[in-house]
Amino acid sequence: MPSYGPSHLVPLAIFAVGLVAAVWVGRRHREHDGPTASSRALATLVPAVTVPFQLLDLATDFDIGVTLPLHLCDLAWIAATWALWTQRPFPVALTYFWGLTLTIQGIITPSLGEDFPEPRYFAFWALHLLIVWAAVYLVIGLGLVPRWRDYAAAVATTLAWAVATYCFNEVADTNYGYLQRKPDGSILDLFGPWPWYVVEEVAVVVVAWAAMTWGARTALRRPSRGTHRPRGRSHPS
Repeated sequence: MPSYGPSHLVPLAIFAVGLVAAVWVGRRHREHDGPTASSRALATLVPAVTVPFQLLDLATDFDIGVTLPLHLCDLAWIAATWALWTQRPFPVALTYFWGLTLTIQGIITPSLGEDFPEPRYFAFWALHLLIVWAAVYLVIGLGLVPRWRDYAAAVATTLAWAVATYCFNEVADTNYGYLQRKPDGSILDLFGPWPWYVVEEVAVVVVAWAAMTWGARTALRRPSRGTHRPRGRSHPS
């Protein structure tokens, strides 16, 4: 798929509209205690529109180097589904951090060998758009701000994924997570050669997530109103 051609620009336009809708719907639901019907409907929608395409891809176009669900986005949609259904702090934090720093890279600079109307094209865009929309809805819309303990848990979980995925890549000669080599035309081109770009990416992610935690806790936290529970916005650090 050519970057910034029609098959890229159309999903980008849909993405922009979805961001506005995610914030608007989330703000309307801020005073509800716990997951709303809309939140759980979105939680159902995420696997409903991603899993069938992934299964079709596995059945009709299997390639060990790209088809297995080992990219971080393949875990991020699970975290997004969990977060939307329960609104628990840990999956919300994973969705927020993974969605707004890592998954969004795939939207801006996609590394996709297939174009419209291949199944992998639809699977790619459904996966990426819904994860970022979920992150925006939960944190910017609802105000479910990650705590510092959630930040630490997200960093530890991501490092564990990186170690496990790197080991698989070494055994299977694959490049999941782009831990062995850079994809063409990505933000990683700004970093050094392997393995230094991996180290630099980890450092940038740790600092960026810390800034996102501080920024969200500063700008988005609100005191609870009336008899409503604080919903995680004002949990102590």
